[in-house]
Amino acid sequence: MKPIIIVENLSKQYRLGNIGTGTLSHDLRRWYHRMRGLEDPYLKIGETNDRTKKGTSEYVWALKDINFEVMPGEILGIIGKNGAGKSTLLKILSKVTGPTTGGIHYNGRIASLLEVGTGFHPELTGRENIYLNGAILGMTKTEIKSKLDEIIDFSGVERYIDTPVKRYSSGMMVRLGFAVAAHLEPEILVVDEVLAVGDAEFQKKAIGKMQDVSNKEGRTVLFVSHNLSSIEKLCHRTIVLKNGGINFEGKTNEAIRSYLANMSNQSKNIMENIIILDEVVLIKKVTVNESECQNIIITGNNSTLEVRIIGTLYEKQNMCFEILLKNEREEPLALFNKEFAEFEMPTYEAGEFEIVRKISLPKKMNKGIYFIDIQLTKPLEKFYVLISNAITLNCSGYISNSGFTYRYKDAGVMLLE
Repeated sequence: MKPIIIVENLSKQYRLGNIGTGTLSHDLRRWYHRMRGLEDPYLKIGETNDRTKKGTSEYVWALKDINFEVMPGEILGIIGKNGAGKSTLLKILSKVTGPTTGGIHYNGRIASLLEVGTGFHPELTGRENIYLNGAILGMTKTEIKSKLDEIIDFSGVERYIDTPVKRYSSGMMVRLGFAVAAHLEPEILVVDEVLAVGDAEFQKKAIGKMQDVSNKEGRTVLFVSHNLSSIEKLCHRTIVLKNGGINFEGKTNEAIRSYLANMSNQSKNIMENIIILDEVVLIKKVTVNESECQNIIITGNNSTLEVRIIGTLYEKQNMCFEILLKNEREEPLALFNKEFAEFEMPTYEAGEFEIVRKISLPKKMNKGIYFIDIQLTKPLEKFYVLISNAITLNCSGYISNSGFTYRYKDAGVMLLE
């Protein structure tokens, strides 16, 4: 079977600074080299797209040497950290912008949902925008009309369909945008993280529709998301982007494992993720097992954490210490809050304070990566401090006396005694 999308040596370069498209001198130099049949001189320079580091070049490669193919009816996932190049890749695939080098070969029409309001004219009504998008895709008025009721019903915005979309909320805009893109029968559907704007009910509905589009109608879907559960549930194959290049390409479960392992290896200070939600408290230091490093390797036979928080209170407060254990998809697994469970609310006087807690994790945990949030709260009322993904636990799994390692994802998080 012939691929519906072929991406060959695709690269995209941007110039940093106030002038994004270059200067007159750069344009003249490019023109001079092009007239002589020489390579663009500015393609020989440029740095990797690592947003965390200051570079010396004013040129950066948002994408560099991307190669992959997508087959008809396939759902391809694309994951990576913010700034990895996911949105740039989708914009090039959707023909919103062009590549610097390389090319893409298509074999079908493309509908895209890249951000809230993509393809909509704010002054036109929802109904008029449906016809506009259909016309752009090359559909006749009769074809669009036959799909109109289905689009309106799926979007759930029937009451506002004859109202200009500039008065729609972002959630309503996404609902209508996805309904239009999915129902107007493009051969290729490109969906960015924009679905996160919708509510949980609509996200579930949209994922179901993308599955139907692929499995029943044989259309191709390119899906970008930070929700790894959705990626795993929906995608046949996944690409992991890192600093503008392909870091991994293969089966979705293996791609997610590679992505999470790469993130856990980039160990940072626990305090980097801290959010102070009430200025009555100041946190000075947080350690786990006497280390300020996020990444901790544990075994299922030895899984005790000692968390120490040092800070200052400007007023007397009742506070509880909590930790939230999450799986690799950041879904909650367990909450540890000794004081709240025993109906004891500790009181801390104004001034310096230190909280030390020892937490015993389940001894027979499944092999994998887990995350822990650290929280200071007044349960059911307010949060004082939240440190999201403060700790990354790299669990080697429970190892029995016979050498058996508990590592079966479909069997649950822990082995019960």
